[in-house]
Amino acid sequence: MDFNLMLNAHRGFAYLILLSSALFIIALLMVMFGYSGKINNFLRKSTLFTMIFFHTQAIIGLVMLFFFSPGFKQATEAGTLMKDAVARNTYVEHPFAMIVSAVLLTILNKKFKTNDKMQISWVIMAVIALALMFWAFQWNRLFGA
Repeated sequence: MDFNLMLNAHRGFAYLILLSSALFIIALLMVMFGYSGKINNFLRKSTLFTMIFFHTQAIIGLVMLFFFSPGFKQATEAGTLMKDAVARNTYVEHPFAMIVSAVLLTILNKKFKTNDKMQISWVIMAVIALALMFWAFQWNRLFGA
């Protein structure tokens, strides 16, 4: 496999994550501010697809990081991985925050699938997952800055 192929797949799934996250936010707000607080199918489906896209993205990113990334290999061999802010953000903070977000979304998916009523702790967990994702998202790389 080629690094550019993996990079393009990683970027493609980033767009899907943004779209599914927007739908997830809309569904979450609809349930939160709905009169009954009942978890609907739209929230369940949006959580499921967001989680699937996150996991696929994480697998592609980790394979790309550990097996194909020339920058990661250079930074680890030179011993500058944690000293350089850009390398640290790209190769440590970004993957870690995204994996934590994927884990939180997995927990949320299980909660939404097995329960009928929304709980405030799940909303807090969703906000944390989305905040981590939006913080660690490589906006400038995806939209070119």
